[in-house]
Amino acid sequence: MYRYNPYSAPYYTYTQVYNPYNYYYPAWAQQIYPPSNNSYIELRDYGPNPLVINIEDATKQNTNYRTALWTGNNFQLTLMSINTGEDIGLEMHPDVDQFIRIEEGQGLVVMGDSQDRLNFQRRVSDDYIIIIPAGKWHNVINTGNRPLKLYSIYAPPEHPHGTVHRSRMDSGMQHDR
Repeated sequence: MYRYNPYSAPYYTYTQVYNPYNYYYPAWAQQIYPPSNNSYIELRDYGPNPLVINIEDATKQNTNYRTALWTGNNFQLTLMSINTGEDIGLEMHPDVDQFIRIEEGQGLVVMGDSQDRLNFQRRVSDDYIIIIPAGKWHNVINTGNRPLKLYSIYAPPEHPHGTVHRSRMDSGMQHDR
């Protein structure tokens, strides 16, 4: 039986490390990449490869209007940063369900069955989630005094693999509400 000696070698060598499920993995396979210690995370589309990441750190680090972080066949995760006084833009995805989580900031969510009948309104801030069923018109407006940081999951994917929109204008969204 292998006995782990913490003084035998640094964690990044190819020594075997025991885990409680009776499987042996090399130490390098147990590292989390990118690191989750508030260090810099390369924000790019990692899909469709496996990914383990601190989503809160990645979301807060993102300064682009939209950055695709992971795109697969069945869903997509994007990071968004909405500037003060701006919004995502009124939109509707006919065949896409959407999940949004607010990591930082505050805003107003509006939804409805048509773009001129947005009868669902809720205030949101840190740690709130928003579920948007396919076919619902919706918008998220930043009502705070700092950028609204959020991540969004689309099922199925909504944007091409590797999408990066530095600003809302780059995304093709109009600026009127």
